[in-house]
Amino acid sequence: MATNSIRLDQQLIEKATIIAKALDRTTPKQIEHWAKIGEMMEDNPDLPYEFVKQAIIAKAEREAGKLEPYEFG
Repeated sequence: MATNSIRLDQQLIEKATIIAKALDRTTPKQIEHWAKIGEMMEDNPDLPYEFVKQAIIAKAEREAGKLEPYEFG
């Protein structure tokens, strides 16, 4: 993945650093996480945050091969 340098508000970086430490992420990964959630929320304004959060978790579980097929009936 290619990377670019961008300028961000220092307060955003400081807040991301605190949250990142609490959630065992790097500061850049925390900012990426917030950006991903923001993009999903803007693309789907009618969806509640919890639904979007669970969709991100489900995608990560699928990519990790941790989902099992659902058996109907």
